[in-house]
Amino acid sequence: MTPSSVEKLGFEAAAIARLSRSDKRYSNWPVVYVLNGGTESSVYVGETVNTVARMRQHLASPSKSGLKTIRVVLDDTFNKSVCLDLESHLIRWLAGDGRFTVINGNEGIVDAAYYDRDVYRESFRQIFDQLRAEGLFARSIPEIENGDLFKLSPFKALTPDQAIAVEDILEGLFVDLDLGLSSTAVIQGQPGTGKTIIGIFLLKLLADIRDYDLDDIQPDSVFSELFVPEHRALLDGFRMGLVVPQQSLRQSIRRVFKKTPKLHPSMVLSPWDVGLGDGDYDLLVVDETHRLSRRANQSSGMRNLDYQRINEKLFGADDYVKTQLDWIKAKSRHQLLLLDREQSVRPADLPEFVLRRELD
Repeated sequence: MTPSSVEKLGFEAAAIARLSRSDKRYSNWPVVYVLNGGTESSVYVGETVNTVARMRQHLASPSKSGLKTIRVVLDDTFNKSVCLDLESHLIRWLAGDGRFTVINGNEGIVDAAYYDRDVYRESFRQIFDQLRAEGLFARSIPEIENGDLFKLSPFKALTPDQAIAVEDILEGLFVDLDLGLSSTAVIQGQPGTGKTIIGIFLLKLLADIRDYDLDDIQPDSVFSELFVPEHRALLDGFRMGLVVPQQSLRQSIRRVFKKTPKLHPSMVLSPWDVGLGDGDYDLLVVDETHRLSRRANQSSGMRNLDYQRINEKLFGADDYVKTQLDWIKAKSRHQLLLLDREQSVRPADLPEFVLRRELD
């Protein structure tokens, strides 16, 4: 396979005009490109079959106004599938590296098979090395892929099953929002099936639908049909959060949200944050729902007092039957519960009958 080349130029009209005269592939060939620069150290990754036309679109977009440099990855063996895969890899590596803030939307890429995929993916590492030599990456691929910014990034290539789950959830949510109905959806899976990733991905996708820029939506992307004015209107003022019972995981996800445009660390909550906090939520996604607790001996006397205060605040009395899941439902109109009911092993975890009720 012939080596790829990385061509660098300024993100400006004059430089783009010269492209069409320098190489015919800039007008009619699949490429992947990286835009970066500006005071906020932002980066954007895309793919196109007409580089000149796409760059002119970006120049007209206010969201790209701070970017300064274009790098175009050229390869005579590239096709659409390869470019989509390389685009996805670069977005994930850049997000995981943390040097730049990735401003891409999250309309979705599915981890699809294609001819000679393993061979092409090996060449992606050579492209990474070229971009790293030019300062786009601070760390190596193994260092990036072993970090939480990569493992918990919303910029994931979903499996087909994950993509179907996300699409079904959002289609149902938009119907309920339009009709003014409340809802509870459940995703059940064994450990390692990517439930946490689905929750993070979904929140980023909702934020992108709420704030989307037409310039960034690829018409053939997985969730492009969700980016319509009607959905954006339904999400106006939409308050959402991710409830994570495990403290160590909660801190890791907050670091990811801090580096992700349109998300914020304050969106990552403990069950106590939900119960004690002010205001209600339109949507709460609950990770590891089976780790929510019922009334039992808490880790400290203060937590027992908080349990009483929250129950009195939400239900008017300290009802010992109420669980943290009841707090979630009292404080939100819509809930997405991610759970593995076989993992409830601690005395304070939600009992089996409560989880079974949610699945019925």
